[in-house]
Amino acid sequence: MNFVVGVDAGGTSTRALAVAADGTVLGSGRSGGANPNSHPPAEAVAHLAEAITAALTGLDPAAANACVVGMAGTAKLTDRSVAALFEAGWRRLGLPEVVVLTDAEVAFASATTEPDGTVLVAGTGSIAGRIRRRRMVSTAGGYGWLLGDEGSAYWLGREAVRATLRALEGEVELDELPAAVLRETGIDPADRRQAWRRLITVANAEAPIRLARFAPLVGPGPIAERAADHLAEIALAAREPGETTPIVLVGSVLRGPVGEGVRDRLTGLDILVSNDGVLGAAWLAAVEAYGEKATAPAYFPPVP
Repeated sequence: MNFVVGVDAGGTSTRALAVAADGTVLGSGRSGGANPNSHPPAEAVAHLAEAITAALTGLDPAAANACVVGMAGTAKLTDRSVAALFEAGWRRLGLPEVVVLTDAEVAFASATTEPDGTVLVAGTGSIAGRIRRRRMVSTAGGYGWLLGDEGSAYWLGREAVRATLRALEGEVELDELPAAVLRETGIDPADRRQAWRRLITVANAEAPIRLARFAPLVGPGPIAERAADHLAEIALAAREPGETTPIVLVGSVLRGPVGEGVRDRLTGLDILVSNDGVLGAAWLAAVEAYGEKATAPAYFPPVP
């Protein structure tokens, strides 16, 4: 049987699909995050293996015609020791050659069969990329949680916690966001000074990327507006002047008030929305295996 494997390895979860040459999904798998920047590399490899193994249930891994892995944090693979862990993982799985792309590249392919355009990703992290012939040739943003990722779920969560700390320092009634952050952490706001200390302790006791869990608490308002400013700015920075190719918006952050703000700021441009990078990875694997005449997935427009 001719089939390919597509994998979307993000900071929060990893999904894998085995897809036949005619587009039929043969198997799927899911595991935890596999971004080697935000997870220990050995843990990321284990999560990838778990998701791919589940997707290949009943199939011979060595028979796969192609495998494309879209991964957040691919810069980490420039570390030889980390790259060696992933290479060993592919060998243990018994897959043929694995093509590792950025999560932004598979995200773009998840929304369109067009070969050129721009992708704006705002999930746990954030990045914008210029896509040419289905590969990212330049980027804006994407520095990771420590150095940037403005507008991302991590950034929103951090800003939510910071806003809560500032609110606790005052004497006015706590508004919706601080109250929600304190509920999420199980902190009693009755003693504001104690709540302030406790929130700092809780935030610092977890992995920094865990701040992303507060992002869904951020509604319309100044924080969302600032996030939209950051994301629209990097999307435009990734494009050539006068470019008319599509912009693909991807990630949980772009499905809420921040996404609305980004669309407002990009009015007049061809905006597409996708939220399933694993489909893009499977499509790119099909192109790797069968060329441009590969069967286009049903969720894409017909190939010209």
